[in-house]
Amino acid sequence: MSIPLPGKQVRGSKTGKPIMALLDLIGRTWSLGLVWHLREGPATFRELQHRCEKISPTLLNTRLKELKALNIISIAEGGYQLTVQGQSLIEIILPLGQWSIQWANELQEKTDELN
Repeated sequence: MSIPLPGKQVRGSKTGKPIMALLDLIGRTWSLGLVWHLREGPATFRELQHRCEKISPTLLNTRLKELKALNIISIAEGGYQLTVQGQSLIEIILPLGQWSIQWANELQEKTDELN
């Protein structure tokens, strides 16, 4: 699988629109999870393996290479870390996390009403 780039055909779209490249990237197994875990701070390969339970070393290596090539993460003294672009992605994702909590609560209430 190639790295999804704006302006290029990506999985699910031939338009080349940047949003489609982003959706392809974050839809890949563990891509968004790695970004989410790196919001906690820099981490080595082994630390990321521990944070991302059940990720294979091969898949972790692949995703780290992709995220690095796309300027979402970089390698620093403390290990892998978010770039400015990666941090701005987290800022966009945080409201989705808040929305998901509200959504889960509402679903639970509906489930409770049905039981």
